[in-house]
Parts: sequence; C-alpha cells; structure tokens
Amino acid sequence: MVGPFSIFTMVLFVLLCFLGIMANGFIVLVLGREWVRCHQLSPCDMILISLGASRFFLQWVRMIHSFYYFFHDLRYSKESAHQFFGIYWDFLNTVTFWFATWLGVLFCVKIANFTHPIFLWLKWRVKGLVPWFLLFSLLISFIITMLFFAGNNVLYQAFLQGTFFENGTLYDFTRKLEIHYFFPLKLIAMCIPSSLFLVSIVLLITSLQRHFWKMKRSANSARDPSIQAHMRALKLLVSFLVLYGLSFMSSIIDKMFSGIGSTWYWPWQIVIYLCTSVHPVILIFGNSHLGGALMKLLLVLPKAFWKDKGASSPT
Repeated sequence: MVGPFSIFTMVLFVLLCFLGIMANGFIVLVLGREWVRCHQLSPCDMILISLGASRFFLQWVRMIHSFYYFFHDLRYSKESAHQFFGIYWDFLNTVTFWFATWLGVLFCVKIANFTHPIFLWLKWRVKGLVPWFLLFSLLISFIITMLFFAGNNVLYQAFLQGTFFENGTLYDFTRKLEIHYFFPLKLIAMCIPSSLFLVSIVLLITSLQRHFWKMKRSANSARDPSIQAHMRALKLLVSFLVLYGLSFMSSIIDKMFSGIGSTWYWPWQIVIYLCTSVHPVILIFGNSHLGGALMKLLLVLPKAFWKDKGASSPT
C-alpha cells in the first residue's frame, strides 16, 4: 500500500516533470518559430533547441518509466518493457548529456579570451562545427545505446530461459553483468563529455579572473558588458554543474544500493531528475531572447483571458 509520504513525493515528482516538459517545450517552440521565420539559427540556439527537444522527450520517458517500474517492480526485469524503456532512455539520456556539454563548450569558446592558436581556430570555426558536434552526439549516443541494448538483451534471454550458471544463480549473473559491463559502460559514456564540460568551466573561470585583473583599476568595471557576459555564462555553467553533479551522484548511489525501499523511491527520482527539470528554467531566464519571449507571453495571456471573458459575458 502506498503511504502518504510516497503519495506526496510522487505528486512532487510529477509537478517537477511537468515543469521540465513545459520549460523545454517552450524553448523548442520559441527557437523553432525563429528557425521557420529566419531559416537559420545561431550556434547557441542550435544547441539549445536540440537540448530542449531531447530533454522534452526524456522527461516523458522518465515519468512513464518511473510509474511503470514502481507498480511492476517485482516482475519488471523479466518483462520486455525493460528493453523497451531502456533503448529510449539510454539514447535520450546520453544525447542530452552530450548536448549540454556542447553548450558549456560553446559558452567557453565564445566568451573566454585566450590567444592560443587552437582556441582562436575554434572561435572562428565554431559556427560551422556546431552542426557536426550535434551529429557526432547522435552517432555516439546511438552506439552506446546499442551496447546497452545488447547487455539488456542477454539478461532478458536469460530470464526467459530460466538459465542457471555453474557458479551461482541468475541473480548472481545479473549482478556480475551490472558490475563488470553496465557500470563501466556508464562511466565511460559520462567521463568524456563531463571532462569536456569541466575543462570549459575551468577555462571560463580563468578568463573571468584575468578580465577582472585587467579591469581592476577601472571605476566602471562592474558595468563592463564583457564582465556581465562572463558572469551570466558562469552562472549558467555553475548551476548546471551543481545540478548535474547532484543527479549523477544520486544515480550512482541508487545503483549501488538497489535495495532502497519503495518509500524512498520517489524522493530519489526527484533528486536524480532534478537537472533536466530545473536547468531549462535557468536557461530561459539566462537567455535574453527566451526570457523576453516568456515575458511577452505572460503579458499577453492575462489580456487574452480577460478579453475572451468579456466577450462571452452577457450584455
């Protein structure tokens, strides 16, 4: 029986998911409209619309999967639904992580000020490289998804056949596969983009410190547009780093202690999936174009509501 605490955290999880769905959907809608109108997008908007779309679908998959797993926990691993949810979740989760990494790299390349030849080459070529970055993300995510699917298929076939192994039961085989195959694969899949992301943050912080040092004697340094641009980008990157770090550590703990009872299932889901729900909201308010579109929408909706209400009222 589901207790009051589980119901409360379940509702909170659903509200958080819908916040992410609406925020990511808004990003895709605004930038998609801009794409149709101008037939082109800036490198930053290319990554934002890709990130928003992947997170939008990921939120739906995660929410449906969480409810299905919660109510079918005992037989979930023995059903084909495990593979069905897995193939979509693995692809969307991996590609979302790569898109977010490229956003951090782009902030660093566009805002940081370094004179290294490689950095200058990236700064001049980034507009043409961003589409290739996105295609690479799709390709590497597809490969990783197929590797996860192969492992899940081995488990599913073992469950169907009721196979027992020489050195232990099917449970022992599952745990060994998780430790020696799935867990290393997850770490490899995350280490490369997370390293790129961390390097981007370090470089951007270094650039910001140098800029502050150069502008130290200026009385208007706090109003300098370059300083403000550095600060906005730094806040966006640091906020994502904190949210992702929290989600990553929660995911690792959840995998290590898989015996956590159903009472704490929903709180763990909230922590694990906090990043994809909260970070798009931060992106909207940190982007002048998206923030302006949201403010216009919030101003137009009340006027439209009262207009329709006045038109429908009897005279």
